[in-house]
Amino acid sequence: MREGPLEITDLLWSGSGEPVVREDAVALLRSRGQPQAARIVSLLPARDGVLDAEATDALGLRIHRELQRLGEELQLGRRVASVVRTLLPAGSEPVRVVDVGCGLGHVLRAIAVRGDLPEHVELVGVDLNPVLADEAARLSAVEGLRCRFVAGDAFEPGLVVEDGTRTVVVSSGLMHHLAPEDLDGFFAAQARLEVAAFAHWDIAPCLWSTMGAWLFHQARMREAVSRHDGVMSARRAHPAETLLAAAGRGAPDYAAEVREGSRWRPKALDVLRPLVGVRR
Repeated sequence: MREGPLEITDLLWSGSGEPVVREDAVALLRSRGQPQAARIVSLLPARDGVLDAEATDALGLRIHRELQRLGEELQLGRRVASVVRTLLPAGSEPVRVVDVGCGLGHVLRAIAVRGDLPEHVELVGVDLNPVLADEAARLSAVEGLRCRFVAGDAFEPGLVVEDGTRTVVVSSGLMHHLAPEDLDGFFAAQARLEVAAFAHWDIAPCLWSTMGAWLFHQARMREAVSRHDGVMSARRAHPAETLLAAAGRGAPDYAAEVREGSRWRPKALDVLRPLVGVRR
């Protein structure tokens, strides 16, 4: 778990499968100097002191629906597809695009509904949280889209990255959940699987992105957890230098760059910018 301030969602869905004792989570947040977050967690439904699993899962779905709306406003589907197109080989060689930490799969679903990528490109979303992966699969089926969703660790060999299939790995809003010392391993996992390329979108940390996150989440988000974590995400985002150094150590066979927008004429969409790496 990262040092410093925490996002509430990091505590509610840790990936361990262990029940979350409400008072333990409250005490941890207070120890990190986060009384507001501690109060939010103290009000979540619990049974015998343990957070109610069904209520927590329902909260997770509501939070990710709000994240989907944010992704739509930031035009993430279109922007991810525009970068992925530059990473595709000429011709019709099969390619698999894997969205790591896909949540409700809104990025891949947006790409599929718009037809932003050729038909020989397979779209696969993966999330550690089976509730989110199942809901993404349900929504994709209801919408009749050509993408699939899987619960599990995307970097487990053979799960979605297979030998002989050219793979491009993408994510959005994932890297800031990782501690700086874990970033090397994140990139190394992709290098071990010999993916053709990766493109990971995350928040560009600065005063403007933090202020913008606060304004947007106060105005648009209904869930208290969403409002808290949206601002914390901006505060915890890694500088470009940190990401590039980690990519260089973890995946030295990849040419990596952070594609920043203009610092003098910033655009609202540039609050999320990609780190792109291509295997040499």
